[in-house]
Amino acid sequence: MLKRHETSPVKVGDVLIGGDAPIVVQSMTNTDTADVQATIDQVAALARSGSELVRITVDREDAAKAVPHIYEGLLAQGVDVPLVGDFHYIGHKLLKEHPAMAQALTKYRINPGNVGFKAKRDKQFSEMIEMALIYDKPVRIGVNWGSLDQELLTHLMDENAQLAQPKEARAVMHEAIVQSALLSADRAQELGMGPDKIILSAKVSAVQDLICVYRMLARRSSYALHLGLTEAGMGSKGIVSSTAGLAVLLQEGIGDTIRISLTPEPGGDRTKEVQVAQEILQSMGLRAFVPVVTACPGCGRTTSTVFQELAQDIQAHISDKMPVWRARYPGVETLNLAVMGCIVNGPGESKHADIGISLPGTGEQPAAPVFIDGEKAMTLRGDNIAGEFQAIVEGYIEKRFGGECT
Repeated sequence: MLKRHETSPVKVGDVLIGGDAPIVVQSMTNTDTADVQATIDQVAALARSGSELVRITVDREDAAKAVPHIYEGLLAQGVDVPLVGDFHYIGHKLLKEHPAMAQALTKYRINPGNVGFKAKRDKQFSEMIEMALIYDKPVRIGVNWGSLDQELLTHLMDENAQLAQPKEARAVMHEAIVQSALLSADRAQELGMGPDKIILSAKVSAVQDLICVYRMLARRSSYALHLGLTEAGMGSKGIVSSTAGLAVLLQEGIGDTIRISLTPEPGGDRTKEVQVAQEILQSMGLRAFVPVVTACPGCGRTTSTVFQELAQDIQAHISDKMPVWRARYPGVETLNLAVMGCIVNGPGESKHADIGISLPGTGEQPAAPVFIDGEKAMTLRGDNIAGEFQAIVEGYIEKRFGGECT
């Protein structure tokens, strides 16, 4: 296991972020929070897909009034995921005027770049921290380079211009992002908030900038850190860029909670961002969420699509069964399966998995050896290989993870 950057643990409801706790997956709704039922439905879907915190926008009176109803509606469905309120511009006012909303939320997200301007900035930031102290809520101080404190940036740019060897403008911007987060955290502590109530984030939309600012934050503080590219993008672009940036930082032990800010396709599934976050953590060996299915990419030796169809069927079967398996078979998420398409790498990969099958490739004998815990257990033949293998997987799970839960 990678050595983690030491950070102060923060309790968000029943979820622990930082310290030695597992890296937490979170997400954000894109519904109008004032639409109570739509927001309940999306929060529930995100939570059931594995999101351990869900952030909702609280941008106006109607949204603030809806939050307690959303909270109650989720509990009625048996969904007890912590709700994070995302505040901008008038968060201080909404928290003061809507105590039921302030209580229903589990954490507040504050952006120091738009909490207030000039003389009002410290006053309104302080009011939000004071409300968090009254309701005993942790906060995420979330800097975003799209709404960076322009007064601070201008001050640092002016200072830089006076240097004999001025830094590049991008380096000054990095410093402004980091200072905005750290100075705000210092102010929160001056007001009485402990480090065990503070999480920092520094969202940018370019991979190298992300890596740079989080390395700076990790060197200069011990606050729990939330990672993620902002406006990561749509489809493969968003997935690849998020993975490229987060993987570097996670490998260095930086980061306590993550979100993948994917732009969904029109009408697309919001839970995709949760799936990608889980796959990043699982592929790096940092957490396990679902059994892993190893499958070969196919080549000229595998002109049959049988192995592709079987891999797809097994993956779909796992996704369908996981809600039941997770409750009934603790540890099943660590299961490794292999579905291979020919004899070249098939037996070897199958032996490395808990259960593996090597299907016949082009010109090979119509037989599929099955390996269990590294040993050849049987050979399947005929037209029902997929069904038989699926039954073998079910039996293995029951035997290995069932225990007394039958």
